[in-house]
Amino acid sequence: MIAPPPTAASGDVRVEQPTALIRMADAGDVYVSWRWVDDTSARGVAMLPRDDVRAVLRRLADAVPDPGRPDELRRVMTEGALVDAAAENLLAQALSRALLPYGLAVQLYELSQRGIRPHLRIQPSPRLAQVPWEIIAPDPAIRLLDIADVSLLAPVSVVRAPDRIVRRWHETRDLPVVAVLDPRVPGFRADSELGSVLGRPSADSVVTQHFSAYSDRVVPAVSEPLELFRRTDLDRGWLSRTLRAGASRLIYVGHVTAPAPESGESEHARMHLACTAETRGFAAPTRSHRPLSAKDLLLGTHTLDPAPLPGRDLWPMPSRVALIACESGGDLRFTEALGLTTAALSAGAELVTATRWPLPTDHAFHTITATTDHPLQAAIRAVDTAHESADAVKSLLDWQQTRLTAWKTTPTPENSPLLWSAFATVTD
Repeated sequence: MIAPPPTAASGDVRVEQPTALIRMADAGDVYVSWRWVDDTSARGVAMLPRDDVRAVLRRLADAVPDPGRPDELRRVMTEGALVDAAAENLLAQALSRALLPYGLAVQLYELSQRGIRPHLRIQPSPRLAQVPWEIIAPDPAIRLLDIADVSLLAPVSVVRAPDRIVRRWHETRDLPVVAVLDPRVPGFRADSELGSVLGRPSADSVVTQHFSAYSDRVVPAVSEPLELFRRTDLDRGWLSRTLRAGASRLIYVGHVTAPAPESGESEHARMHLACTAETRGFAAPTRSHRPLSAKDLLLGTHTLDPAPLPGRDLWPMPSRVALIACESGGDLRFTEALGLTTAALSAGAELVTATRWPLPTDHAFHTITATTDHPLQAAIRAVDTAHESADAVKSLLDWQQTRLTAWKTTPTPENSPLLWSAFATVTD
């Protein structure tokens, strides 16, 4: 069993945080290798049996929303394993037994007994891309989040691409914050499938109050915070001009449509802005709207213009990107990850926070669970606050730790991991 780390006594010498790089590969069974930066602990390899992995992933898939079965959302939000405290704990333990190699678990136990909290940088295999590593339970009373910081590792092919120009936070942090907040998608009513994510804007809402604090640093420039929401002018042309003018961060709150993993076409992940169907791009129009696809972000106007521009020049991504939308990190489920997260990293971002599965809206929480809270808006505020901090990964994990504590003490649907454990940060 893994116990929580002992409290450090006053006067203890601070130990530099050890970091493990953990890589996983699907080959029937799942093969795992890990090494500690600077060789602070022994390297390791392990094989995770295929049948055990398949069984626990079926349980996880049954507990999270699936865009292919929208009628199941009520069941997931009222009876699913992630909204029932006992069932969630059992699932977390099963995930740990099946997916946390014994040798690595022993090393984590030894570090926890010494009061050392490591950073685990995980590159999951496509099959494991939806695993909420932060909440897996090596012990019924202990979650991985209790003893380690966790982030996802970007593919080496992206990080080491010769034409990638990374924008670092310490150099750009004072530049504008680009906020694309629930843009109006042409051809879709507010209550339709690509309608409003946040509902009717209100001056008193959590997100309005949060973004009002940015004053004139936020783009688009507005005379009052309510004008940031449900805009009709936030299309790919506006986004290109704005990003090329310089930005510290991009936060997108809206709709993402992710292709099914079995399609093998991760580049067809689509972000829904205010682009009309007449806009040029690689994605097929939907009604009077053409989505901005990952293929657009990667290829730019290749084959569309006699003198094409690459995507990284048209949409140069700032240091930090938040994609708060359904399954915005879905490209990690593909053998060849070429989706929105990868495209943002390729275009210059050093970290991207995205989601592992579709997010329930506040409206869904209100109508299905009868809560009066606004958990999605609170999550948006938390992600944006984390991205403004010196250590975005740690700040977001701290917020998730507070949500885990709330879930343990008050296991209500709005406190459940169904929403907050969907978020993961991919770093270069």
